[in-house]
Amino acid sequence: MATTQRMTQTALVRALAEAGEISNKQARTVLDKLSDLAVSEVKKNGVFVLPGIGRLVRVDRKARMGRNPATGESIKIPAKKVVKFRVAKAAKDSIVPPKAAAKAPAKTAAAKAPAKAAAKATKKAK
Repeated sequence: MATTQRMTQTALVRALAEAGEISNKQARTVLDKLSDLAVSEVKKNGVFVLPGIGRLVRVDRKARMGRNPATGESIKIPAKKVVKFRVAKAAKDSIVPPKAAAKAPAKTAAAKAPAKAAAKATKKAK
C-alpha cells in the first residue's frame, strides 16, 4: 500500500512560488505575512476568514466540572479562550462529498400506529 506524505512548509512555498511565478523568498514572505495577519485579526476581531477555505475563530469556553482520570476526583476546569478553525462548506463538500439523499424512508412510528391498531382489532375480533 502506497503511503502519502503531507505537504511540508518548504513544498508549500515552492508550490506558491511556481503558481505565482515569483521567487521562493517572496512566496515565503507572503506565507509569513498571511499567518501574521491571521493571528493579529483573531486577536483584534475574534475571527479571520480565508474565503473558500474556512475561518479562524476565537471562542470563549465556560467554566465546567471535569473528572481527574487517575483518581476519579471531580475538579473545576476554569473558563478560557481557545482558537478553532471552521472549515467552509464549499471546501468540506469538495473534499468529502455529501451523502446522496436516503432511499425511501422507513415507516415512522406514526405510520405504524394505524397498522398496530388494526392488528389489535383483528385479534380481539377472533
